[in-house]
Amino acid sequence: MANPDFDSKAFRQALGKFPTGVTVITSLDEQDSPVGVTASSFNSVSMDPPLVLWSIDKSARSESAFSNATHFAVNVLCEAQVETSNRFASRGEDKFSGIDYETNEQGVPMLAGCAARFECKTWAVYDGGDHNIIVGEILEFEQSSDLKPLVFSEGSYAVTGAHPGLD
Repeated sequence: MANPDFDSKAFRQALGKFPTGVTVITSLDEQDSPVGVTASSFNSVSMDPPLVLWSIDKSARSESAFSNATHFAVNVLCEAQVETSNRFASRGEDKFSGIDYETNEQGVPMLAGCAARFECKTWAVYDGGDHNIIVGEILEFEQSSDLKPLVFSEGSYAVTGAHPGLD
């Protein structure tokens, strides 16, 4: 049972002090239809084997699709993809309508124009309270040196840049 004195709003604000990249995780559902969700909970886990993780809210419509998927992709959005982030963060619409994407060998959608993309095989799914933590082994990856990543910090989108003190 949750601590009644715990201030979840203040906790969320404190977490917002840690800037994160913005990703769209894509996969296929049980009917082999594409699914996607915006996630900022993406991290590297291991270099050998190459593993990454992300987490999904257990109440998300696509949670079972991702928790049961054998493969998924992490699409690291670039600074020009705010609309894409918002679309995949929403509920109820065809998120892939009008979106430029291709599919990989496993049929997983891979979004175009991203700063980086990682094709993953599901390694493990762990219980993480109100989220499931999904660990994937990297099968393939690519990056664009010309595109800057989209960042989320303190409740809004941001972009990266060199620190002004570094010349």
